[in-house]
Amino acid sequence: MKELIKNIPMSEAVSLAGLVEVAPGKIVSRTFVQRPEMTITLFSFAAGEGVSTHSAPGDAMLYVLEGEAKVTIGGKPMNVKAGEVVVMPANIPHGVDAEQDFKMLLTVVN
Repeated sequence: MKELIKNIPMSEAVSLAGLVEVAPGKIVSRTFVQRPEMTITLFSFAAGEGVSTHSAPGDAMLYVLEGEAKVTIGGKPMNVKAGEVVVMPANIPHGVDAEQDFKMLLTVVN
């Protein structure tokens, strides 16, 4: 049977934030789903790291697990913190800048 979700233990409870570590000066990722219609990726950003402004063909839902970051969508910046979620609409330029060590789960639906 084809594995649809990978890189995460099956049939057990785990700490999502604990599945990726913050590495100084880096962005670290762990992909759980990578299909044409959807991707689910866990990220950690060291303070000061970020993803420059870009756009994507699908809606992207960012769920903050730990820390805080500045998310800019269509030129409008906002601060997000643990427990919050923001949707970055398809084809609208967006970027993420970690103001402190930061972990997020990103789901992109195409």
